[in-house]
Amino acid sequence: MNWVVAILLSAFFLGLYDLCTKHAVRMNAVTPVLFFSTLTGASVWFVLLLIQFLHPGLLPPSLVTDALTLKQHLQLLLKSGIVAASWIGTYYALKHLPLSLGAPIRATSPLLTLFGAILILGERPTAIETLGILTTLGSFVGLSIAGAREGVHFHRNKWVWFLLMGTVFGAVSSLYDKYLFTTLNFSVPTVQCWFQIYLLVFFGPFALGWKLRLWQRNEFRWRWSIPFIALSLLVADYLYFSALRDPHGLVSIVMSLRRASTLVAFAGGLYFFHETNGWRKLPAVIGILVGIVLTLLG
Repeated sequence: MNWVVAILLSAFFLGLYDLCTKHAVRMNAVTPVLFFSTLTGASVWFVLLLIQFLHPGLLPPSLVTDALTLKQHLQLLLKSGIVAASWIGTYYALKHLPLSLGAPIRATSPLLTLFGAILILGERPTAIETLGILTTLGSFVGLSIAGAREGVHFHRNKWVWFLLMGTVFGAVSSLYDKYLFTTLNFSVPTVQCWFQIYLLVFFGPFALGWKLRLWQRNEFRWRWSIPFIALSLLVADYLYFSALRDPHGLVSIVMSLRRASTLVAFAGGLYFFHETNGWRKLPAVIGILVGIVLTLLG
């Protein structure tokens, strides 16, 4: 598959992931949603691992995982921990925030990745990257003004801070992905398989504590969107990782095109969840996307 087609399809499925997440956690207990959606993704890879073990050579190479050392397993366990922290912040935030606000905030993850590269790797932004950063920050302020009209004041709303925490950990995960694929040479199915399975290590105890009522919690309602959270993310990540590994797929273009998921989630939030002030938010959403494109292309 052409890498451009792959990343555009990835953006579409990533937008579906946001919509399914919002549908699943809205007025629902978050902990079991996290656990059962993770269990769905892990179960897919459990089945593929079983097929690979019982019938070697049956699966296509794109679905075959590599044998790992203990150190490599721990490296993927670390990725699962980073992703778990990101999802906890994101899921709880999306439960309480309009998706038309949440999705654009999450789209700033590449900007935070750039900040990480500046602080950790000593990189210096170009003039275009600086313009992109300023455009994104300015649009973020505009989005906060639109949110205030809905009673969501960014500076004192804890769910905005939860979402920012999840977005920061998402940016850390992107930097770590680059390290796993380019420096340690992990394959796409190996990373997807084991990080999904190891997520159960983190979410399993929380789900058990929720079940035993170890803390005050909300009631859980099963919804069809819960397994589709995992399935849409599996497809989105596989296409994204495949585009990154294509020698013709420039990282800056790939990351820019992937942000089209924001438009899918934004439109879906207005259409399916009847969120308000859509036209007031749209200029800020477009501004965030333009800023990110400038940042990544700089």
